Amino acid sequence: MIMTWVLVLSLVTADSAGNILLTRGMKQVGEVHTLQIRHLLQIARRALVNPWLGLGILCMAVSFFLFLTLLSGKDLSFVLPSTALAYVMSVFGARYILKEAVSASRWIGTLIICAGVALIALR
Repeated sequence: MIMTWVLVLSLVTADSAGNILLTRGMKQVGEVHTLQIRHLLQIARRALVNPWLGLGILCMAVSFFLFLTLLSGKDLSFVLPSTALAYVMSVFGARYILKEAVSASRWIGTLIICAGVALIALR
């Protein structure tokens, strides 16, 4: 069971890191304001050379393969809810790495997710 939780926490960390890195990269690349081909090509060029986006994609790939590994040996009814901890880590990353304002209601929601995962972990 300990190895299962090591895999879950590794997946959660990779998924959260991927989300945070992709967000940081896209903030540097810029917003998509129009669907004009010229503008979209400029955005795509900036995205392709942004190292944060590359690292984010790598983290998401690691998360995906860890998810497949977990599913090969554990029930979906355990694996999927336990990966909700990625939302918790992403909220912390948004607050402390991306310096976003996180409202009290979001913190409460994060605590509810933690409580749900704790219930899932009970036998």
